[in-house]
Amino acid sequence: MQKNVSGPHSRAAIPLSPSLDAALAAAHLPRHFRPLDRRVLWVTAVAIALGVIAGVVARLLTALIGLFTNLAFYGRLSLRFVSPAGNHLGLWVIAVPVIGGLVVGAMARWGSRAIRGHGIPEAMEQVLLNESRIPPMITWLKPLSSAIAIGTGGPFGAEGPIIATGGAIGSLIGQLTHVTADERKTLLAAGAAAGMAAVFGAPVSAVLLAIELLLFERRARSLIPVALAAVAGAGMHALFEGSGPMFPMPAIAAPGPAALAAYVMLGALVGMVGVGVTRLTYAIEDAFEKLPLHWMWWPALGGLVVGGVGYVMPLTLGVGYANITAVISGQIGLLGLASLCLLKLLSWSVALGSGTSGGTLAPLFTIGGALGGALGLLAVSLAPWLHIDPRLAALVSMAAIFSGASRAFLTSVVFAFETTQQPHGLLPLLGACAAAYLVSGLMMRHTIMTEKIARRGVRVPSEYSADYLDQILVREACSREVVSLRADQRIADVRVWLAGEAHGARHQGFPVLDADGCLLGVLTRRDLREGTQDELAPVGSLIRRRPLVVHESHSLREAADHMVEAQVGRLVVVAADDPLRVVGILTRGDLLAAHAPRLREARHLSRHLNRRRVP
Repeated sequence: MQKNVSGPHSRAAIPLSPSLDAALAAAHLPRHFRPLDRRVLWVTAVAIALGVIAGVVARLLTALIGLFTNLAFYGRLSLRFVSPAGNHLGLWVIAVPVIGGLVVGAMARWGSRAIRGHGIPEAMEQVLLNESRIPPMITWLKPLSSAIAIGTGGPFGAEGPIIATGGAIGSLIGQLTHVTADERKTLLAAGAAAGMAAVFGAPVSAVLLAIELLLFERRARSLIPVALAAVAGAGMHALFEGSGPMFPMPAIAAPGPAALAAYVMLGALVGMVGVGVTRLTYAIEDAFEKLPLHWMWWPALGGLVVGGVGYVMPLTLGVGYANITAVISGQIGLLGLASLCLLKLLSWSVALGSGTSGGTLAPLFTIGGALGGALGLLAVSLAPWLHIDPRLAALVSMAAIFSGASRAFLTSVVFAFETTQQPHGLLPLLGACAAAYLVSGLMMRHTIMTEKIARRGVRVPSEYSADYLDQILVREACSREVVSLRADQRIADVRVWLAGEAHGARHQGFPVLDADGCLLGVLTRRDLREGTQDELAPVGSLIRRRPLVVHESHSLREAADHMVEAQVGRLVVVAADDPLRVVGILTRGDLLAAHAPRLREARHLSRHLNRRRVP
């Protein structure tokens, strides 16, 4: 109900209000949210170009890794991407990763410390804390340091550095052009997704990775540019590498019910392993922190372990994409799979904990795939009635360990499918990765991607739910009891009324209406008490700004944003068919009160669960 206050000295209406048309133009409404606009076209065009650039950079990074691998292990000048496993250096192989670690440590100390690690946590930190601004130096220093680390035997994949580099290029473009922080985040994610798609030819999982680890949202205005950038990156992969699967494997048959259940249980087990791998990696990192040496020397110490393990088992050196193919194709026996799993884990975890530059995805896939393949072979021997396929067990396990360690659930499922193109693997992949995700979420608060930045006090979103305020309309939350003033009332009368009326103290702002009941503006208690005008002047003379209003059909999110932009604590609610007819008022308290149903539901669920726990 609208209440009009009339003082004892009310006069006839004073012609203070403009014409209705002018008043309509003066009313300041919030912007209605639009999922897409023309601005998205420009961001999308930049993202597509970024995808092409990321494809070229991925090719150059691969060539650079090949160059350093050939120089370090074979003493020849060649850009061909080769494995260091076939070297004939003997004991000298131990020295190669040490030299690489020394170079990377020096680059980190006198270049940028941000090149240390696999790059995704650092990109997440820039998104969350620095408006997606990555230092320009990272665009060339990160791929160069990674190429040196991997080319000298580092047990990493090329995907981490190219994801970080693609994101850095996207951020750099966003810093050089006039874009918002939100658009710069989209460009960063587009570059990262394009880089991953360019390496593996897996555009869908690249988009999912961007959503789960960088964007922290799923909106059309960010999803479309990222998706088209990934398509461009995958197109460049097809141009340079062909359109076949990254990890080809023999066709697998659809699993039966017993095998499917076994794969899900395997996923849960591997999820626990993923938790253990994460804790092991950070325990090693903590151990390096306690060393009485400057951190620039740590990669060399890590390289000593990498070289020693590489001497025992050369397959642990370098990227190891061929190892993944061999594992899921059933080309390695039980002893070889067990050795590859344990020694790759030792080499990679020490190298990553030492702070050198490299990725996590390929090593985790190698470790998980070898573990799953070994368990699959044991299941065939001990429980043949389950009809387990060791190759499918390896595929399921390599995806599940990444799901458990990173909790990038959808990325893990789709990536394993896209890189092998095995349709019968989708169902067991989905079940196993979900089980790994569940186990990881119950056992570990942070992930291998977030633990590092969480220790620095960065809060990383873990759930991407719809904006609660965006689901509630203003008409559902506003107060209909509006106390308004008439523009022709004298200031003195209103001040007396404010001092004497108890209900006046409950309101901090009052709509001011003209003689026709049309809104002219809003005056606060401070405006009315501290105005310097003649006390016999009309209240309307105190109005200094156009009215800030909101329609009943606006969402509370739009209203809250309008309040923040205008720096006010209340908005006048007007009818949709008449923008100057006041129907209510919306305050900050109303916005907070709108959360009450959600909180009551959460408390009810919590009490219900607590009652079930009581014996």
